[in-house]
Amino acid sequence: MEKKSFKTSAFGLAKEKELVSDDFYEVKVIDDLCIAILCDGVGSAKKGQEASRRVVRYLINNFKNRPQSWSIEKSLITFIKNINTILYRESIEEYENVEYLSTLCAVIIEGDRLYGANVGDSRIYLYRDKKLNQLSNDHSMDEKGMEHILTKAIGLEEQVEPYYFENNLQKDDFILLCSDGLSNLLNQDEISSKITLGATALVKYASKKVNDDLPDDTSAIVVKYNGIKSYKSLKQTDLEIPQTLKKDQIIDGYKLLKPLIENQRTWLVEKNSKKYVMKFPEIIASEDEKILDLYIKEAWNAARLKAGFFPKAVIPINRSMRYYIMQYVEGETLKEVISKKPLKVEDTITLAKTLLGAASYLLKFDLVHGDIKPENIIMTKNRHGKNIFKIIDFGSIVETFSITNKAGTPSYIAPERFKGEAISEQTEIFAIGVVLYEALTKKLPYGEIEPFQTPTFKQPKPIRDYNKNVPYWLESIVMHSIQADQTKRYKNYSEMEYELTHPDKVKPYFKDGASIFEREPAKVYKILFVISFILNIVLIMLLLK
Repeated sequence: MEKKSFKTSAFGLAKEKELVSDDFYEVKVIDDLCIAILCDGVGSAKKGQEASRRVVRYLINNFKNRPQSWSIEKSLITFIKNINTILYRESIEEYENVEYLSTLCAVIIEGDRLYGANVGDSRIYLYRDKKLNQLSNDHSMDEKGMEHILTKAIGLEEQVEPYYFENNLQKDDFILLCSDGLSNLLNQDEISSKITLGATALVKYASKKVNDDLPDDTSAIVVKYNGIKSYKSLKQTDLEIPQTLKKDQIIDGYKLLKPLIENQRTWLVEKNSKKYVMKFPEIIASEDEKILDLYIKEAWNAARLKAGFFPKAVIPINRSMRYYIMQYVEGETLKEVISKKPLKVEDTITLAKTLLGAASYLLKFDLVHGDIKPENIIMTKNRHGKNIFKIIDFGSIVETFSITNKAGTPSYIAPERFKGEAISEQTEIFAIGVVLYEALTKKLPYGEIEPFQTPTFKQPKPIRDYNKNVPYWLESIVMHSIQADQTKRYKNYSEMEYELTHPDKVKPYFKDGASIFEREPAKVYKILFVISFILNIVLIMLLLK
């Protein structure tokens, strides 16, 4: 996110005549994230001050190096739980008591999305349209006079469940993180009257209320969200659409190296010895407003959907032409990879988790990719040399439950969409399943489906008929995801994701019309054994007569 998208301030004062506060806070911009974290070390604990400092530093450092495939939610909750366990165990080892104790409140801003979490009574507020709303949840006693007693804190127990929330941001929103030293001194009306002036004004106002003799350490972080370019503002930008592009041409410092697709509107470019991908609108967009709208929406989605599942994308502020820039991902498309041989089981599991993770991320914005297929997936390597996957083609992303959009490639489109039903989680699950089936077998479960064809969806062959290396549980997951009958297919990404991460919970897959012997062989053998036993008894009795 552009640094101009927000304005930050942070300030704190120690209580009474103390020189150093037990509070610790930091607000940073890391890549595309604005991260604000504030901790209040528990004063009664021997290591409260050190705990607050370590929690802030741990979260900041871990967000710098978080796995690219992790969502903000997973990263935030996992990192909080990890530092909690670390501090708790150190306390027990060093003091045989909990002494590394701190509250925590943290927010992450990515695009126009706010992610937040808290443990303890340090608070997070959102100020919008002259109204102050508390977003965090106080973990303290409800009884009058005991509100200062915490029911949750970082380091208090070996396991902790932080309070987590998400919200969309609007232009001119203010986000406040503060220790209880501030919230105990100022009511919501007082906070509202000073929040637009920043953190320093808030804390100093609180200090003056008590004649600069604060009863508790008092700290605050204020982030003003200035907004990001909206879809409408991008459309209103008057920029040239280049009619011709050629090798070695330089546009705003980017040197065009070679076109990446046949229409020569997507180019590999270089700037300052780094390679990028530059994408322009089709030439016809100069005359066709609908085509221009589609391109602008694509660029807008590319820039605002920032997660490790996709290449990073930006819309440069000072462009001389209409284009946007994407991260260049070195690797092969999944189509190229599986043209040589089926994907390994380990890589297929990684692919499945990536596709489901990306789908779940898009769903938070009420979006679906719309055209999941091997050509739109790139296999590359992370810094540890492990194969990972990136999903491309922002142009196909559409609103979930869209019925007018024709996004998708026929061989990967769910049967119900050929009948005019809306694009949804279930139709995306079908596409994901078809990709996984093809990756493991090099074959499409329902064959090649041509545009404008009315396909018939006969029962596909089980994966293990083609690839015996595939475990039964993985075969079952993929086969359930590509069921032509919606009632037999996963309904939600979370269902499929759960089974993918819990192989022991996966129910066996049986093709339609499977015999009882195929479905429950143990039961059949048991029945046969009982029948055989009875017949033997009868036979013995007849022989004894």
